[in-house]
Amino acid sequence: MEPVKLGVIGVGVIGSTNLRDAMASDLIDVVAAADLRVDRREYAREQGVPRVYEDGRDLLDQDNEVEAVIVAFPAMGRTAMGLRTLARGKHLLTEKPVAMNAAEVRSMIAARGDLAAGCLSARYRFHEPARVATELVASGALGEIRRLHVRALLAGGPPTDRVPPPWRESFAMNGGGILTNWSCYDLDYILGVSGWYFRPSVVLANWWPCVEQFSHHVAPESDADAHYCATVLGEDGSVLTIERGEFMPAAAESAWQIIGSKGALRLQMTATQGGQIIHDDSSAEQGVVSTVIWESDSAPGGNPLVIEDFARAIREGRQPATDLDKALILAQITDAIYRSAASGGAVPID
Repeated sequence: MEPVKLGVIGVGVIGSTNLRDAMASDLIDVVAAADLRVDRREYAREQGVPRVYEDGRDLLDQDNEVEAVIVAFPAMGRTAMGLRTLARGKHLLTEKPVAMNAAEVRSMIAARGDLAAGCLSARYRFHEPARVATELVASGALGEIRRLHVRALLAGGPPTDRVPPPWRESFAMNGGGILTNWSCYDLDYILGVSGWYFRPSVVLANWWPCVEQFSHHVAPESDADAHYCATVLGEDGSVLTIERGEFMPAAAESAWQIIGSKGALRLQMTATQGGQIIHDDSSAEQGVVSTVIWESDSAPGGNPLVIEDFARAIREGRQPATDLDKALILAQITDAIYRSAASGGAVPID
C-alpha cells in the first residue's frame, strides 16, 4: 500500500516514541512534526523529519502533504487540536486519554465525518497474548461473560533525581490522575479482548491522592488520584471491577481476568519478563482444568503495530482498532468514576 503521509504534533516522551515507531514502518512516511520546545524540534530534525514546526496549528494549516496526524501532548489541549485536524480533512490518532472527558469525545465524533479517528489506548491489544485471548473469548469457550476484573498496583519507591511531570496527577492538565493516565489502557484491554460487548450502566467508586510518604513522586500541585477502585454494572448484569494505584504503600500486584459461565481467562496486559495466559475450563465430569494457552519468557513488543493499524485503516476506508466510539465508552466510565467518588454513591451512565 502507499505509505500514509504523517505529521506528529508533540514530540515529548511518548510523542518521540510515536515518531520513531512511525518512521520505522514501511506503511508510514513521516513528513512533518511540531513541538513548542526548541530541544524537541531539534530532536525531530535529527531523526530526519523533513519539515518541523513550532506550532501544531501551523502544521495543520500550512502543510498540505500531511494526510494524517498523531496528537501527543497533555490532554488539556488535545481536543482543540483534534477538532482542527478533522476540520482540515486530516485523519486523527490521539494519545491517551483520548480527551479530558466524554463531552469532548462526542465533539470529535460529531466532526469526524468519513475520516479515520481513534486513540492509542489500544497499544497493548496488538501484543500476541491479547490476540490469543481475544480469539478464545470470541470462540465462546468462556460462555456468557459475567465478570471482567482488573487490579494493577505499583509500589512506591525511594526519592530519585527525576522531576515529576506536573500533568501526571492533574485534573486541569490531564483530566485526572492514574485513572486517566493508565487505566485507559486497562479498560481498552479488558473491554477489547472481551469483544467490546460490555455496556456500562451504573458505577460505584472512590479515589485517593498519593500517600504522604511517597509524595516525592508527584508534583507539589497534584490534585488527582494516585489510587482508585470501582465497580461498574453492565446493562446485561455483568460486572467490571477495576483498581489501579501507583506509588502505593503496598507490594506490586497485577491481574486481568475474564470470568464466564463455562470458564475463565487469566491475563497479563503488561509483563516485563514475559508471562502466561491461562484458560480455566470447567465441566461436570472434571471440575475446573487449567491450561496455559500462551507463554513467553520475554516481554512482548508494542507501539508500531497500533500506529500501523491506523495507517491501514486510512487506506482501507475503515476505523482504527479503538475508534472514537469505543474511546467514548472508556471516557464515560472514567467520568462516572470521578462523579461517583465526588457524590459518595452510585451514579448512572448515560
